[in-house]
Amino acid sequence: MTGQPSGTDRRSVHPLSLFLDDEGGYTTVALALALLLSITLVFFAGRIQWSLSRAAEVQEVADACSMAGSNVVSRYATCAQVCDALILSMGLAGLVTCGAALVLSAVPGAGPLAAETLEKGTSILEARSDFAQSAVRGLSALERLVPTLVMLNSIATVEANEEEGLSYAGIAVPIPLEGCSDFSGLETEIDTGALERKAREMQEASERIEDARARANDALMRGWMADCGQRPRCMRERARTLAHLTDRQNPDYASFESWTFGAALVRARTYYPVRRNLDVPENGTVEALVDSCARKAFYDYAIEQLSMAFYTERADGGVDMQLPELPHNTTEARSTSLYTEVRWPCTAEDGRMLHATLSCPGASGPADGFASLAQLDAGDVSRCEICQMDIVDMGRVAAASTSIDNGFEHYWREVVRASRDYEQARNEGALAEAQIKGTAQEGTDLFGEALDRLSVPRPHIVPPGAWGCVALVVRMDAEEVPASLGRAFLDAAELPPGAALSAAMLAPDESQEGNSVLAHLFDGLSTRNPALFGVLGEAGRLWGRLIESYGSSYGRLAQSSADFLAQVDGVFGGSVGAWVHDTVEELVRGAGLEPSDIRMLKPVLVSSAEVFEGAGLGGIARAQQLILALGQPPDIASIVRALGVDVPGGLGEAAIAIAELPIPGTDLAIPLEVDLSELAGAP
Repeated sequence: MTGQPSGTDRRSVHPLSLFLDDEGGYTTVALALALLLSITLVFFAGRIQWSLSRAAEVQEVADACSMAGSNVVSRYATCAQVCDALILSMGLAGLVTCGAALVLSAVPGAGPLAAETLEKGTSILEARSDFAQSAVRGLSALERLVPTLVMLNSIATVEANEEEGLSYAGIAVPIPLEGCSDFSGLETEIDTGALERKAREMQEASERIEDARARANDALMRGWMADCGQRPRCMRERARTLAHLTDRQNPDYASFESWTFGAALVRARTYYPVRRNLDVPENGTVEALVDSCARKAFYDYAIEQLSMAFYTERADGGVDMQLPELPHNTTEARSTSLYTEVRWPCTAEDGRMLHATLSCPGASGPADGFASLAQLDAGDVSRCEICQMDIVDMGRVAAASTSIDNGFEHYWREVVRASRDYEQARNEGALAEAQIKGTAQEGTDLFGEALDRLSVPRPHIVPPGAWGCVALVVRMDAEEVPASLGRAFLDAAELPPGAALSAAMLAPDESQEGNSVLAHLFDGLSTRNPALFGVLGEAGRLWGRLIESYGSSYGRLAQSSADFLAQVDGVFGGSVGAWVHDTVEELVRGAGLEPSDIRMLKPVLVSSAEVFEGAGLGGIARAQQLILALGQPPDIASIVRALGVDVPGGLGEAAIAIAELPIPGTDLAIPLEVDLSELAGAP
């Protein structure tokens, strides 16, 4: 035996020998098959990727469609916010201007400016009323058009997204379909009739105060001039010359503002006792002796009268004073105690005889008491033929120092007469001050009530689409897969029609300055209409500042109002005007008016379920119901039927005037219009 296998032995055949050789490597058939499968899979994956990408485009169009619908709602909301802010700012600007008029009405001498300011304030409020009425009508009309505009704009957006080989049909519908905005607060009337009447009453009282103040100052000036301001002679100069009073006894006052009638009273009280003690006969004649006695009697009378005089300034601004007017002739002397006072000595001479003094040469008999000059005229006593003392002598003494400017009494008489005018003017002014305080209280109460009327709740803006806009878009036709994607390896295929659902709602854009729209609006108004500032002046600028201050807090509004009130001139601490100013400012700061929310609203994509749930329509279930209702094949008509609305035709007009903004104090009005063709997506 050789041990070798017989010829009939054969090797067994491996089942993968077609793909693997004897050495375990891949055969040519295996490599060709692997390459074929790889190419097929690559083309298949590319076809899937193309189909998915192409199919997803309908969702992008649906998103654009819902955003286009919400853009319309955003524009409407902006219009409503702007109108609300304009109305509230006009109301506040008008009332603050009327408040400034109240302050000015309480400032003496500011009556004409107060009347002008009041007219500006009321004109702003009247313009507010007219604007509010037109704005409510315009916003209501525009709100009714919002569903139409939403759908037209969304349809135009869908059409604009059609590409070669793809056609879409779709529509966005606002939810809710009907708006329920409440603008009743905008039409709240602010009746300023009673406030105007009180302001006019205050102006009349202020005029009386101003007149009284002018008369008081004139009288004070005249009194000061007579006492110490007149050169070369005045009471002070006469007191220094005739009674030799020192500067301490006889002070000077540099201006009438630092002087009072009380100062003249003190000077006179100091002067007469000194002058009486210094008085002596000018010579040894009987006439000089009689004149000296008469002067002393006159000085004693003045001292007595001045002791009863008074000067008091009251807390209410009035004065109480009584400065005696000394007689300056015989007739006036007869009406005083100089005539009736029993002070003249008598002697027994064939009856009782009256003398100027017992030093009279004619007084030879024994002393017989005293008598008055009235008794002399009545014949109760006889007249001394030597001294001839009688009432004429008293009149002559008074006239000598009063009728010409070298006598102290001449200037005292001017002081007394000025004091009477001063007292009357001051007391009339005090009475007018009391009246204006009461009227001011009533006026500020009315101002507070007007602010309360302005403090109504802000409008509740709920337009169609307030909860969002839901868009349904269908891709209308099937599309064949491009031959370049493996037609040699794969059977021909096509992308069937499809549909997509999208939703968008509005959200505040915190990155934007909320007042930018209003600020730019007012800048545009004032640039195009210079009359806005020309007529209103600072009141118009106040309105502009209030508009620019609108935001999420009331503090800036109140500060702008306070800054405006601070510009009122002539308000002094402790005055009625200062009280009105502080009260009005406090009322404005305390009003806490709810400002308009003018943050910009921008559309954002959200889940359609969120929109439906917000509207109480069932969330995901509602969305599924709508999709199932599309039918086969899907088309725009089925979408419309599923939503229960009609596709609108046309609008009939290119623009709508929301409101007319009157320029206060003029016959001009600025129309605020919305371009409907733009909102409807017209090219």
